[in-house]
Amino acid sequence: MCLSSFLFFMSFNMLLPELPDFLTRLGGAEYKGFIIALFTLTAGLSRPFSGKLADTVGRIPVMVFGSLVCFICGFFYPWVSTVVGFLGLRLLHGFSTGFKPTGTAAYIADIIPYERRGEAMGLLGVAGSLGMAAGPALGPYITAATSLNTLFYCSSGLALLSLAVQGTMTETLPATQRQRFSWRLLRLDWTEVLEPRVLGPAVVTLLCLFPFGAILTVIPDQSQVLGLQPAEKGLFFTCFTLSSLLVRLVAGRASDRYGRVPILRISTVLLTLSLLLLTLAHTKPVFLAAALLFGLASGLNSPTLYAWTIDLSHPARRGRAVATMYIALEAGIGLGALLAGWIFHNTAANLPYVHALSTGTTLLALAYLLWGVKKPAGHAA
Repeated sequence: MCLSSFLFFMSFNMLLPELPDFLTRLGGAEYKGFIIALFTLTAGLSRPFSGKLADTVGRIPVMVFGSLVCFICGFFYPWVSTVVGFLGLRLLHGFSTGFKPTGTAAYIADIIPYERRGEAMGLLGVAGSLGMAAGPALGPYITAATSLNTLFYCSSGLALLSLAVQGTMTETLPATQRQRFSWRLLRLDWTEVLEPRVLGPAVVTLLCLFPFGAILTVIPDQSQVLGLQPAEKGLFFTCFTLSSLLVRLVAGRASDRYGRVPILRISTVLLTLSLLLLTLAHTKPVFLAAALLFGLASGLNSPTLYAWTIDLSHPARRGRAVATMYIALEAGIGLGALLAGWIFHNTAANLPYVHALSTGTTLLALAYLLWGVKKPAGHAA
């Protein structure tokens, strides 16, 4: 599962440093905020469906569909010649993350004992983070050494490898719960869209992932403003992701021992400090220091939120609970990207305002964790 996740996250993340310039060459510089926003829109809209299907058809079919979408979309980027075509492809590409991570988290929850859940999510996060680090670091070098089209085909090939790995795994959804796929399973009641038991983790996820969407949108441009070379556009993402790897395993174990909410309070404080640094970043060292601190905060935050969500979920609705958390994640990233693109407006002087807005959302998350959660214990049912 970790190998499959590594390949999957590397596949679509390796495109991120190059997509803003690609869109600019197509004549859509003012739509940079839509690169992430449209991707997360379809990911978020598809979550209720992937959650229901994970609880009915199975975990593995949901993962296979997500990887298949990623594989197909990679082949179509070289054929895009208009802004509308590009934005449409980003919409379709978003279905990949709407399905694959939902099935992955439910699968891991099925096979890991309760008392090691945070640790397991930390290990899975390490695999995903390695993919997120390797992708943006490798993408610009592939483009510089070969061509942008080669990068797109490499992205597609990695998704295919992720798909192949899933063929070696065994379904974990109980046979008594499984159904054959039918179109009626795509009809949703409102009770199947959100899982009320996990609204607390969902609120924190939305507020803490808003800055990530903003960063994905503006960091390539901020890197150029600070004088980083074209091949170094992914350096921020590499520093951020590698630093998150240092704490993910420790964070998972810590939340198993001390509780989810106390660890989330610490991670949210660190996240706020990293955004304040980005607001003041006028030199490369400060810029990269912010990346390292942002990574540490994310490394604490991510596995703890996953584990807290699963703690509160009912086993028969686990896919739906994970999907609810992911809906919040996509909403946070999408809103962050959309508002960041609108505020930035291709003007370097506006970058501090983008990060200041993100700081406000993390302060709201911290306030909720301090005063809005009744029980700070991580294993509250």
